[in-house]
Amino acid sequence: MPKRINYQLSEAEQAVIKQAMRSDRRSEVRQRAQVIRLLHLGKKPAEVAEVMAISLVSVYGWHKRWRTEGVEGLADKPRSGRPPLATAEYRTKLAEVMSRDPSEFGYSFTVWTLARLLAHLAKETEITLSEDTLRTLLKEQDYVYRRPKHDLKPLQDQAAKQRALEILEMLKKKPLPARSNYSLWTKRR
Repeated sequence: MPKRINYQLSEAEQAVIKQAMRSDRRSEVRQRAQVIRLLHLGKKPAEVAEVMAISLVSVYGWHKRWRTEGVEGLADKPRSGRPPLATAEYRTKLAEVMSRDPSEFGYSFTVWTLARLLAHLAKETEITLSEDTLRTLLKEQDYVYRRPKHDLKPLQDQAAKQRALEILEMLKKKPLPARSNYSLWTKRR
């Protein structure tokens, strides 16, 4: 016959669980503390699993982690995963490229787009990222996308512009025509 598990908590443990349920910043800890409290209140593990919409294995596992590690045992453990493709060197290169004009690298365009930036960085670093990943990196480094403002200044004739400004100033200096004091509205006498 399997050993019976004691789910009862001491006064100090109850206080710790209540505190975790009320104010722990991690939602998973608050939920798992509630599981521990329900077990303490006499609910069977199967009932707790049904009420909390979790598996019975999770109930037993969380209780075991609570007994061995306390509240920190109820928190999610760090998970392994694929290391990020964007290394520190890639991020440094991105910051350097963003601080310079594309024409400095020999390109005929003067505005970086995501596609152009990806192609340039892939050529420089031999690391190919997706547009979403690059967009996330740019956001992390506080870059925001804005549309370029097209300026026609280089196409303007500066002499003609100066003459137009002089004519405008001359027109501003002319006196305005006198206004009539005539009004359709008059007072009754």
